[in-house]
Parts: sequence; C-alpha cells; structure tokens
Amino acid sequence: MRFKRNKNRFGAPRAFSSGAARPAGKPHKGVYLLPNLFTTAALFCGFYGIVMAMSQQFTTAAVAIFAALVLDSLDGRVARMTNTQSAFGAEYDSLADMVSFGAAPALIIYEWSLSGMGKLGWVAAFVYLAGAALRLARFNTNAAVVDKAWFQGLPSPAAAALVTGFVWVMDDAKMAGAELDWLAWGITFYAGITMVSNVPFFSGKDFHFRRSVPFLVLALIPLVFALVSQDPPKVLFGVFVLYGLSGYVVYVVRKVKGQGLKGLDIERDEHF
Repeated sequence: MRFKRNKNRFGAPRAFSSGAARPAGKPHKGVYLLPNLFTTAALFCGFYGIVMAMSQQFTTAAVAIFAALVLDSLDGRVARMTNTQSAFGAEYDSLADMVSFGAAPALIIYEWSLSGMGKLGWVAAFVYLAGAALRLARFNTNAAVVDKAWFQGLPSPAAAALVTGFVWVMDDAKMAGAELDWLAWGITFYAGITMVSNVPFFSGKDFHFRRSVPFLVLALIPLVFALVSQDPPKVLFGVFVLYGLSGYVVYVVRKVKGQGLKGLDIERDEHF
C-alpha cells in the first residue's frame, strides 16, 4: 500500500484544505430555508387565490390573499429573529408580493365584478396592478432613505386586503359582483392610486415583541380575536378600510397644522 506524502515535490509541507472552507469575501451560494419557507407559502396562497377566482370560488380566493398577508408579515420578522436576512430573501419576497398582492387581487376583483364593464373594468384592474408594481419598486429603491415608522403610500398587502376584503364581504352576503361594479371599480382604482401616492401610512415597524407592554394590551388581545371570530369578513374589511383612509387623515391634519410631510422623511424620492 502506498501512502501519499505530506510534502509537495519541493519538500514543503502540503496545505490541508477542507471542503467546508471558502475564501473570505466569497458569496454564500446557499439560501436560508426558514424565512423563504414563509415567502413560498405566501406565494402559494397568491397563486391559489388566482386559481380559485378562475373557478368562481371568490370567498376562498379572498381568504387565500389574507393568509398570504399573514405569512408575508412573518417572513421578515422570522429572518430578523433568526439572523437569516439575505439579499436573495428580499428579492424573493418582492416577487412573491407582486403575485400575492398585485396580480392575484387584480384578477380576483376583475373576475368577480369588473369583467362585465368592458375596457373600463380591465383599466381599473391594470391601474391596481401597475400601482402595486410601482409601489414595490419604489419601496425597494428608497428603503434606505425613508422613515421606518411610515410607509410612503398605501402598502401593497393593505391594498390587497382592501380589494379582496370587499369581494369577501359582498360574496359572503350573496351579493353579485355585477350589481356592484362601479363600487368595485372605485375601490380598485383608489387602492391602485393610493399605493403610488406620497400619503403617509403608519408602518408599525417600531413595535418589537421583546419590548414590555402594559398588562391592558395583553388583556385586549383575546378581545380582538373574539371580535374577528364573530364575523371575519366584515371585521377585517372594516379594519383595512379605516387603515386605507388613515393616511389621508394624517396628511390633512399635518397640512392644517402647517407641518406637511416634514419630519416623516418620505418626501425624499430620488427615483420618481
């Protein structure tokens, strides 16, 4: 049996290398599994919502979008809590959001109500879709310069909840979409335009689960779940209607006080 010498042909010791070792600065080729599982699940919910809308099962389609909203709110927090943030995860999350909160809600509201309006119907659906795309692109490019406590324009998950929540409420009440086409058109157009506006919407990113809160806050959590369980479509849709209007209330109040958008750091838009 021949043994491999531990020296090279010049007599110098051989350098041992491990398969796990990689040069400093070389990018990691793998991806983190845990946060991307949540993103993939949210993407699936968006796709499932499209399939259900095409099958005329609009309540199921709307519920799928709300499930995507919950999963989307978790993937970033999970990544930060487990220290598994990555550029890949951020890009993947944006692409999944475009499907779940852009294409899916536009198709759901179009199939439910807007298809009978001809060109006006698909124009409103496209305005929403384009608004979601522009909103996500602006968020990605301005993430480093805007105030973390405020969103610049209505966030796409909230816009999706506003549009599909309306479908959920009316379909649950056995109301036909054709009877509410103009109302559906107005909500869809409003959501699309508000996403690309400069109106400030509270982000809630300053809230941390590790921070201590008054006992009353903890006691209110069961009350919130109880209220939602009584009539999920109406309660959730009502919440997002209030949120969808809250930005304009903040904007008007600050305008009246002469503050405008100063101090919110959302007026600085270098790309639009």
